[in-house]
Amino acid sequence: MLRQYELVDRVLSYDPDADEALLNRAYVFSMQMHGSQKRASGDPYFSHPIEVAGILTDLKMDGETIVTAILHDTIEDTLTTHEEIERLFGPNVARLVDGVTKLSKIEAQTENERAAENLRKFLLAMSDDIRVLLVKLADRLHNMRTLHFIKSEDKRRRIARETMDIYAPLAERIGMYEFMKEMQTLAFQHLEPEAYASITKRLEQLQGDGGDRIAKIGSGLKLVLARAGVDVDVSGREKHPYSIWRKMAERHISFEQLSDIMAFRVITDDADACYRALGVIHQRWPMVPGRFKDYISTPKRNGYKSLHTTVIHAGETRIEVQIRSKAMHAQSEFGLAAHWAYKQNGVTPDGQAGWIRDLIEILDNADSAEELLEHTRMAMYQDRIFAFTPKGELYQLPKGATPVDFAYAVHTDLGDQTVGAKVNGRVVPLRTPLDNGDQVQILKSKGQEPEPGWLNFVVTGKARAAIRRFVRNKEHGETIALGRKIYDEIVKRLPAQLGQEALAQALKRLKKPNEAVLMEAIARQMISDNEVMEALMPGSTGADVAGKKAPAQREAISIRGLTPGVAFSLAQCCHPVPGDRIVGLRRPFEGIEVHTIDCPTLSDGVDADWVDLAWGDASESGTARLNIVIRNEPGALAVMAGIFGTHKANILNLRMENRDASFHTFQVDLEVHDLHHLMRILAALRAADAVSQAERV
Repeated sequence: MLRQYELVDRVLSYDPDADEALLNRAYVFSMQMHGSQKRASGDPYFSHPIEVAGILTDLKMDGETIVTAILHDTIEDTLTTHEEIERLFGPNVARLVDGVTKLSKIEAQTENERAAENLRKFLLAMSDDIRVLLVKLADRLHNMRTLHFIKSEDKRRRIARETMDIYAPLAERIGMYEFMKEMQTLAFQHLEPEAYASITKRLEQLQGDGGDRIAKIGSGLKLVLARAGVDVDVSGREKHPYSIWRKMAERHISFEQLSDIMAFRVITDDADACYRALGVIHQRWPMVPGRFKDYISTPKRNGYKSLHTTVIHAGETRIEVQIRSKAMHAQSEFGLAAHWAYKQNGVTPDGQAGWIRDLIEILDNADSAEELLEHTRMAMYQDRIFAFTPKGELYQLPKGATPVDFAYAVHTDLGDQTVGAKVNGRVVPLRTPLDNGDQVQILKSKGQEPEPGWLNFVVTGKARAAIRRFVRNKEHGETIALGRKIYDEIVKRLPAQLGQEALAQALKRLKKPNEAVLMEAIARQMISDNEVMEALMPGSTGADVAGKKAPAQREAISIRGLTPGVAFSLAQCCHPVPGDRIVGLRRPFEGIEVHTIDCPTLSDGVDADWVDLAWGDASESGTARLNIVIRNEPGALAVMAGIFGTHKANILNLRMENRDASFHTFQVDLEVHDLHHLMRILAALRAADAVSQAERV
């Protein structure tokens, strides 16, 4: 453990203006507050925050950050309060300590409400001051270094998994690769101990067999570059065990088949020298196609800059070479901390602003704990690709991102209004995955709204959050509208007309704050029709028994203007289309499920409330499912498709169900305007010689 004077001397060595008295006061206060508390290793507990502070001195962090590290566990693990920290060490330190405390209880495995709420608070604190994250990463790194002292294997694995899932990716996203690699290696050791031991043993064997092989290759690289007039420093290393294990898993190969386990860093004076060095290396050794990446011209979103290439050395050995300037190297090792800006202006470096803004937008749009955690992980953990706007603006997205993800990355409003996309000048489906270097033009319309089906293919947290927010808002509005229609039908069944006062009294009896909440509860059958009637007119549910006016005949409720899949869903068993006689099944806490009146599965809904429904005058189109048997002869499938085209019916899905020597059976999901449209299509199919049979499912 660092002694008090050693820690203070470290800070003063790179920051002579640091508040020495504040550092000393924090050191003593932490020792006093933690008192006789012990860690699993048996060491005094206060040794942990002191070591965390020591890690941050290696990053040359400012005095406030070091004090925060010393005090970061006092609020959580001692009787110290936020007010006491603020009084003794100032509002900035108190705010930072509070921010660090808010992340300490995240449980990556359970994804429960408290975990998400802590993550929400932490991300908000981090957006205000990124030093919160730096202290927490140093805290987790030291905990991982001492994880082996914990006796419970389950607890060790839980902490290791949490580190692998949350903290290592966070370190990577702010460019702190050394933190990331050490965390991954330590976590891997506990999560996959056998694999870790095996890979470590293989690496030791290679070192023994090859002797100073890495040093020889590194010297050769430096000599070749020096002869070409490029002054560089070269260092070599074997890739760390987790990186090797991941490559083996991704490529489905053994350790012996993995050829590029050595990596070399070539450090130059500036960016020009980087490209000169790259040219010399490619002239001297063959490059492995597809393994060159230029992160200098297109940096990663965390600010990382470097040239990456893989060459075949000495005719047989693949080696990875990373070429960067000294400034780029400092950035790659310690990320944000390498170009610390707080002493000057107290703002987050520009390279991090976009990522943090996206996280804050996700926070605003997330509706539940699980959704928040899902979206945040998407934003942090996926590998990236680069895509450009027609004007040349660069956007980084996760692998598998689509034009819809791209549109939301540019601006939420653009994503909401997307109707189509051109990639490299060619119109493509919105679900098309983008490739590195694609130029993407988004086609938009002011009348367009996000489609719920987009959730089936978008991959960015920002896009998913925005689409879900829209669907939630639309669902809320349409559910209230549907509830209002059911309410009006309930009122008609009462033996007398009601005024507004009756509704006001009903709200009180049902303990509902307003009409909107009541209408939503009616639509979702969170409250029964009889309960509503009794609240509106006490005693009315027995009115017919008492010989009073009989309840009115139920009228069909129009679903005109409501969106399928939002306020109600069309049953997949009978695929109702406009024109069919329909009925709705209304189950507690669920939306209404629409069936045709003769659907055989309606008998399964005897426990549900039945609602008479009607399509309305201007209903949306529907999806009909057909079973079609065609003759096994040339052109038969074209005849079937031609009939659909002639009648302007869009094929949504086509699947072959059965085939034999004489006939092929297809199941077709067809978008039709209404029942009459469907009947005309069926008549045309049955009249065609190529079609043996055509039936609606």
